[in-house]
Amino acid sequence: MTEISDGLQAVKCSGCGIRLQTVQPELPGYVPEKALDKEPVICQRCFRIKNYNESSSVTVDQDEFLALLSRIGDKDALVIHIVDLFDFEGSLISGLQRFVGSNPVLLAVNKTDLLPKVTNWNKIRNWIQKQAKEQGLRTTDIVLCSAKKNHGFDRLLEAVAEQRGNRDVYVVGATNVGKSTFINRLIRDYSDMEQELTTSRYPGTTLDMVNIPLDDGHFIIDTPGIVYPWRFSEIVSRKDLAAVMPDKPLKPAAYQLDSGQTLFFGGMARFDFIEGAHQSFTCYIGGGLKIHRTKLDKANDLYANHVGELLSPPSKEDADAMPEWTRHEFRIPKGSESDIYISGLGWIKVNGNSGALVAVHAPRGIRVLVRPSLI
Repeated sequence: MTEISDGLQAVKCSGCGIRLQTVQPELPGYVPEKALDKEPVICQRCFRIKNYNESSSVTVDQDEFLALLSRIGDKDALVIHIVDLFDFEGSLISGLQRFVGSNPVLLAVNKTDLLPKVTNWNKIRNWIQKQAKEQGLRTTDIVLCSAKKNHGFDRLLEAVAEQRGNRDVYVVGATNVGKSTFINRLIRDYSDMEQELTTSRYPGTTLDMVNIPLDDGHFIIDTPGIVYPWRFSEIVSRKDLAAVMPDKPLKPAAYQLDSGQTLFFGGMARFDFIEGAHQSFTCYIGGGLKIHRTKLDKANDLYANHVGELLSPPSKEDADAMPEWTRHEFRIPKGSESDIYISGLGWIKVNGNSGALVAVHAPRGIRVLVRPSLI
């Protein structure tokens, strides 16, 4: 990353204090070169907050993000953790509680619009509460919402008003979970942006955070989005991102399978039913990926000969650039209600009660696991 130097001193944003750079718009401190002649010089994120009352997303890697989180525990703050319901395990910040200390955590679960309309929302809430507890996260409230449909945001703002008191508000989350949408809504509802952004510098703040002034002298602290490499959204090409990340309600696709059958999800991943009685599996996968059924003993040849063509996306070129597939094998016990979850791609619900031996093939590094059924 190219930083802008001014003699021996790096030029810093007069809004948030981050060192400025002109190369990577998605990283903290980005400023277009044509804006360098302006006085004072502020980064693009501060510019958007000041002029448009909008925050734009920037990202940092895990080590940088954990360094930022470690400072929250020393503050008196309300922490809002935004996660993606479609990719819950992939977007939940593991170990968040030990970083934020005794500060209250409000869990905002976004993208509820992706689940089918017949969903039992009480069951979803209970499922989320249990999963968060197993991750050691103590939440003061769980709010289900949809940034796209603007559902649940009024309740989320009510929860913030109820719990904030005289605290600053830190908003944390992974990339692509809708954090900026929520920040922008907070700005519209709480912040008096007639103040110059330069007055929002908070003593002791880390440079990668942006502090947005509230009317009562406190701040919304917009933290960068953490990049988790185990999610499909971080490894696919930009043109394939829309196929992997659904923007419409999921249409469950049920398949009656015999052992020895395979399902391909485009050319992104595959599911093998290795052993067990004839049973049903329901796929909750974005509509941009076509599901192709074949015999297990033909699956390797099918992929080798048709990835990027019959099995697409990705294209042949993009498939060659992706990590090699890794095989994950699971034995599903009798009587269990389980999902086989693939981070950022979706999940396969095991509907039978007779047990099954299954396997998932996915690019190396992608998180694949068995969990209690979400739906």
